[in-house]
Amino acid sequence: MGPKTRKSPESVVREIKRRTRRKFNSEEKIRIILEGLKGEDSIAAICRREGIASSLYYKWSKSFFEGSLFSF
Repeated sequence: MGPKTRKSPESVVREIKRRTRRKFNSEEKIRIILEGLKGEDSIAAICRREGIASSLYYKWSKSFFEGSLFSF
């Protein structure tokens, strides 16, 4: 048996986050964007509820309005 290699705690956490990252399909992104456009809740509240950063919401909405629907 070879020696065991130890990973730093930070690298272990990064690996776990990478493997458990949520992926949103286009329909989910559009639903979230349209919910923000309704104006019933704040963007911050929607992002908290959906578990995304507000910067990601604005990135998706920018792509949506530029017409690059399938690239976001």
